[in-house]
Amino acid sequence: MKKELIKSIKEKEVQLSKLKEHVEKSSICSDLYNKVVLEKAILKKELEELNENKFLKNIKSILPRKKKLICDYFRN
Repeated sequence: MKKELIKSIKEKEVQLSKLKEHVEKSSICSDLYNKVVLEKAILKKELEELNENKFLKNIKSILPRKKKLICDYFRN
């Protein structure tokens, strides 16, 4: 799955490089360029989520967090 995501991201980069030349010439190319940028961002986010340590994330969600008060920011 990870290799497929990386391959898809590289394909999107190739598409972006080809579309970049025609963005200012056509509104259709501009819209397509924006769409590919969004797709690439989604793929990158999915790749980041795969790389996250799920166990550590679960532990952090269980542990109570110390709440910060406004006065904590003004302490010397």
